[in-house]
Parts: sequence; C-alpha cells; structure tokens
Amino acid sequence: MKCMKYSCIILLTLSSCTSSPESSVLPEGIWVDLSYAYDSETPYWPTAEGFQLDTVSEGMTPGGYYYSAFSFSSAEHGGTHIDAPIHFAAGKQTVDEIPIDRLTGLGVVIDVTDSVNDYIDYQINIGDFLQWESVHGKIPEESIVLLRTGFGEHWPDRKKYMGTDQKGVKAIALLHFPGLHPDAAQWLIDNRKIKALGLDTPSIDYGRSSDFKSHRILFKENIPAFENLANLGDLPPTGVYIIALPMKIKGGSGGPLRIVAWLENKDIN
Repeated sequence: MKCMKYSCIILLTLSSCTSSPESSVLPEGIWVDLSYAYDSETPYWPTAEGFQLDTVSEGMTPGGYYYSAFSFSSAEHGGTHIDAPIHFAAGKQTVDEIPIDRLTGLGVVIDVTDSVNDYIDYQINIGDFLQWESVHGKIPEESIVLLRTGFGEHWPDRKKYMGTDQKGVKAIALLHFPGLHPDAAQWLIDNRKIKALGLDTPSIDYGRSSDFKSHRILFKENIPAFENLANLGDLPPTGVYIIALPMKIKGGSGGPLRIVAWLENKDIN
C-alpha cells in the first residue's frame, strides 16, 4: 500500500527548506480542497447560530496604506468542520487533544450516490463497505474513510442539502439526508482500524436520527468525524493522502476544518 510512501512525502514536504517544496519533494500531482468557504449562506444545524463576519476596519489609513481586519462568530459545528469525540462521548478527546497523526493519512473514498439517489434517507451499511472491498481490497489499517453520498451537489441550498430551510427546534424533525448506519459504524470499530471518518452531509448520522448512535459508537473509540466535505467526487477510491487540520479550540467539541487531499497524477480520474 501507499500509506508509508505518502507519509514520507508529507514529512519531507513539511521539513523542506527549499523555496518551492512541491516541485522538489512531491511527485507530480494536485491538491484537492475538500472544504467549503464560510459565509452568510453556509448551512448550519437548525438550532445553531450561523457564520457572521463583521468589519473592524477596512480602507486606506492616514499613513497611506490599505488595512483590513474583521471579527467573526460561528457555532463550532457548521460548514466544513470536525466533530471531536467529546461531542458525544464524555471524557474523550477535545478538538485540541486529537493527535495530528489521526488527522492525516491515507484516505479511501466509498461512493454510495446511486443508493442515495434512490432513497434520500439512505444509511450506509456494512454491505456498502464489503462491496467496495470486493473491488478495491480490504480497507487499509489507519485509513481515513470518506463517504460520498452526492449531497455536496446541493451545497449551499439549505432545503435540498438538509431537507428543510426552517430553523429552530421544530425544524430538526424535518431534516432529511443520508448518513452512516450504526451497525456499519460498529463494524468498522470491530473489524477495521481507521483513523477518522468523513462525509458530504451535515452529520454522520442520517437526518432522521434522534439518538445519534453512529456518533456515539465512533466517538467512544476516539475516532473523530469530518462533516460537510466538499469535492469528494473529484477523488478516486484509493491513492489519496488526507490532511485535515481544524481550528485548535482548547476544550472544544469541534471547530472549522480545512481539509485537503493530495493526488498523484496517475491516480486522477
């Protein structure tokens, strides 16, 4: 597998002192941004406050130079973000405690868009993982598993992406989007050793969930989740290296996430 190869590449890149490390250290390839930008249209959970950017200063100064500064406010869990294990598991890692090693590594992409097209509330199941493995081989140990549902195509249309554009507690009952079935989450824990799991929906539990069991199963084992991922359709099933670095909020249950994937040219569709 390419895990060790990619790990060495990333380490060399970080330690390089050349002016253009990508050209001298990385093989020919591309970066794919898996994050959405934050703005006033970013979908948030119905009960959460959305993103707000306020101007502190913007324009020419008396000294004759341009200067801009802004302040922002946001709930932890909105836009492309990380769920730290503490979010649903008492005593587990907060966002600042998650080791960087768990946030970087070989990634695999499991595509269930056909099933989601047939049923909006689809729950990704054990059979989906086994079907993927029948084609691509066993999910490598220490992988970051990314689930593509196709819901990224609806971003940022709140009604299509979340099932409702209403806000408040009553809107939670109107949520509709796919997610990970709890049995599949437990299967990953029992049978595969993964670093993290991410997907292109607002939650790893499907929209109709009321007990968030998939969150609880994964987070009990200190496996974080990445939600609202972008551009998963640009990734091949294997051969990608993931770097997922969240805002380091001390004691936080989550936070904004900048996540990217590196693809060698030969792995690009």
